[in-house]
Order: sequence, then structure tokens, then C-alpha cells
Amino acid sequence: MGNHNLSGAVIAQEALNSLLDIALPDWKNSSEVKNLLGKKVINDDFTFLFSEFFSLNIGFLVRASKLLHLDSGDMSHRGDYIISLSQLVKWLGKIAKNTGIEILTGFSAQDIIWDEKNNVCSGVKLKDQGLDKKGNKQPNFQEGEIINADFVVLSEGSDGFITGKFLNKANLQRTQPQLYSIGIKEIIEVSSHQYNKFTESRVVHSLGYPIWNPLSTLGMFGGGILYPNGNNQISAGMIVGLDWKYYDFNPQEALLDFKKHKFINQFISGGKIIESGAKMISEGGYYAIPRNIETGAIGKSNCIIIGESAGFVNMLKIKGLHLAINSGIIAASAIENCLNNKINTAIEYTKLIDNSTVGKEMFKSRNFRQTLAGFGITLGLPLSVFSRILPRMKVEDDFKAMKHVNCNIGNNTFDKAAFTATASVKHREDEPGHLIISDNEICKKCKTTFNCPCVIFCPAGVYEIIDSELKPVNPSNCLHCKTCQRKCPFNNVKWTVPEASGGPQYDKM
Repeated sequence: MGNHNLSGAVIAQEALNSLLDIALPDWKNSSEVKNLLGKKVINDDFTFLFSEFFSLNIGFLVRASKLLHLDSGDMSHRGDYIISLSQLVKWLGKIAKNTGIEILTGFSAQDIIWDEKNNVCSGVKLKDQGLDKKGNKQPNFQEGEIINADFVVLSEGSDGFITGKFLNKANLQRTQPQLYSIGIKEIIEVSSHQYNKFTESRVVHSLGYPIWNPLSTLGMFGGGILYPNGNNQISAGMIVGLDWKYYDFNPQEALLDFKKHKFINQFISGGKIIESGAKMISEGGYYAIPRNIETGAIGKSNCIIIGESAGFVNMLKIKGLHLAINSGIIAASAIENCLNNKINTAIEYTKLIDNSTVGKEMFKSRNFRQTLAGFGITLGLPLSVFSRILPRMKVEDDFKAMKHVNCNIGNNTFDKAAFTATASVKHREDEPGHLIISDNEICKKCKTTFNCPCVIFCPAGVYEIIDSELKPVNPSNCLHCKTCQRKCPFNNVKWTVPEASGGPQYDKM
């Protein structure tokens, strides 16, 4: 538990406190609380980085916006918990087990079982284990079992594999395509002097350098983060919208430049990277929530979708964890209300969501990301302050944005092998490949047009050109971020689920 969970992370107190009040009434006296929830945001820096030398803290604008009830005031993080999501998930898993909940680790779900006759979901099919690269059964072969269920709640995070299958089988659709960002994160061990200078109650979010310059044509959605982790460790991260147009862009190179900035570097220079990771973030907002085209339900019958699987991320707040928790609590209420009428669960769940803070937050921020995608960062950012009153923007899938334009960020010398090593990635080397190239001829066209950008942007260095042919030659390095599936400019890569226990083994991410 927690091995695949990565976030910044700051989380709103109210949501987590509500969950703990239900699951562990005496949680405030728990020995883990001080370690996991002992850091709260007091100094909330929102910084604009000019070139690699200059910076300006514009947090006062966020605070002023909050006083004026402008949308951008929601970007304030003051009072939030500063957490390690991996550690939090591990702790919540222990609490769940202690209440009698059975958690099945060490298994991958391969498919969702949809009963067309009765219009219900009857469970999930687990993935076969013990096949070789060619799909032949080995002596330790174990056929994937079927897990039957009266209710199914999909909570896979961004771009969930089973969620995708469910959307197709149940014919759920989005009003607008889902948009994504990729987050690249490193935990850096620094000196006690640097850590104390940064402080345990400070978070930094940045705009501008190295991915946006309002005085040039360089413009990508995203920015950097700097959070304290405790024990003289600081998290540095870079988030970049997948709707970038540059064929030679590597988000890891942007993280390198961010770390070299004079303001950032003072806190981390000379530090040792002890853990790394990457993950996609769902950013499409309210209009990208998948719904039943007949009922408007976020799910169908007895199968419902929560958290980031449903796209519950508020990009105004740059947060989604509180929405994941609250939607999970609401899902439990809906199931309880429908124990004798399970076919009505998705409708009941959606009614509760739409009338909750989850639905209201998602609706309030409905145009924020689309405004930036439609107008670009330089014009879209000031317009986003009033995005609530703007008409709905039409957006396209991220992969369609790529052009034959270079960005000249970094020199493509980032050490992806070292990055993958500190993510502690592991897969069984002789298992069937889980990254599928649909058409090799399309890859040849991509090589001519864009020089195979997946070789550059994949954070784990999975893809290489061997004998003039693109191949996922290092699938065992895969971080399960799924960026290749959503950013391939020809939509020619499919991520499928590998064997259980494969992937990153995050500890403090």
C-alpha cells in the first residue's frame, strides 16, 4: 500500500479530519499523527520566476484575491497539512485493516465484468500471473480469479485502466476531453542549515521560468513546487500540462532548470536525491467528468467512480486529495442508501456529489484549465481570474497539440537511469510487455515528423529507437505514469496493466 501513490502534497485539513473522525475517533492521540500530520502551511509563497536569476513572491495577489472573493483566491494553501501521500496511504491502510477491512495487495485487475442482461457490474477479473514474454504459461502460472462484488467503486487515480474499460462498456462519456499534466518529483536530502532556512511550515509554488516567458513565444501550463518533508528533506517538483506543443521537450529537463534557479537552489544545492517519481494529473475539470449519457450519473447501476478516476481535481486550488476523500465518503453513503436497490447506486451517488462541496468546487473551477488551454498562458492566466463567468471553451486532447517546434529547454542529458533507480522500480523481467505500440508504420511517420518524442518525454527512458524502429525496450523501468498513452502525437501507444506488484516502490512520495 502506498507504493504507487505520489503527490506534492498539501491537503485540506477538513477532508482528512472528517475521514479520520469516522475511521479512528481517537486519531489525534495516535503515535503516527505528529509524524504524518505535524507540518502545516503557515508561509504560502506563490513566486514568479524571471529567467534563472530573478524572482518575485506574488503571494500577496492570492491573498488579495481571497479577500475580494476572486477565483484566484482559492490558490491559498495556508493551514493545509503538508504530507507524504505514500506514508499517509500506508497509515490509512493499517487503520482500515484494524477495522476488519480486507485489502488484497499483490494482485492486478485486468478487466471489469459487466452483466449486459441485468445491467449491473458483477465484479472484476484479476490478471493472469506467471506468463513469459511470449505469453506462454510458466510452471508458476496462476490464472486470474474473478472477484465478485455487489458494488464496485473505481478509485485508480489518473487515467485508470479499469475505469477506461468501464467507460467503454457502460458507454459513459465526457462533455470535453480530459486534460492532463505530468508531475516530476524528487526528494532531496539537504543540510540542516538549508532545511531550517526553508522552514517546516513553508511551501513554494512557482510560475514562469523555465516553462513560460510572457516576453517570448515559450508558454506551457504548469510550474514548480518546493515542500518540506521533515528530516532535512525537501521535495522539488515540476508540473507541466501535456498540451505542450514542443516535440523535443522533456519535463525532467525543466525540473533541472527549476532547481538551478537562484531562489530555489539556495535551499537544495549540494543535496542528495534520495527518491524520485512521476505521475499524471487529471486537469480537465467539471466538463471532463465521465457521465451516463441517459441519466447523467458518474457511473452506472452499481458501479461508481470516485476521486481522480472521475477527474475530481480542482485546478484553481491545485488540489485533488480532499476531493478524493470526500467523494469516497459520499460513495459509502450512496451504497448504504442503496443496499436494497443497488441498480440505483450511481444515480444516488451523483445526486449526493452534485449537492456536496465536491460538486460545487468542480463547477466553480469548470473553466479554469480550459481558459489557459484555449488562450495560452500569457493571455489565459489573467483571464482565468474571471473564468467562472466566461463561456465554455472547446479544447482538444493533449496529444493533438504537438507541432514541429522546439523549445530548447535543457540539452537532453538528464540521467533517467538514476531517476528510475531512486524510484525503486521493479517488474518481473520476463513477463509479457505491458506497453503496446498499435501500429509500427505510424511510428515511422512519427519519427519523420517529430523524431519520436516519447523517447525524450518518457521519464523512465522506456522507449528507444533500435535499428530505425521505435520499441519499448525497457518496460521494466516503467513508472506507470501513462504519459506515453496520452502524449504520443499519433495516439499510437496503449498502456496495459502489468503483473501485480510491478512498478515504482515509493516510500515517501
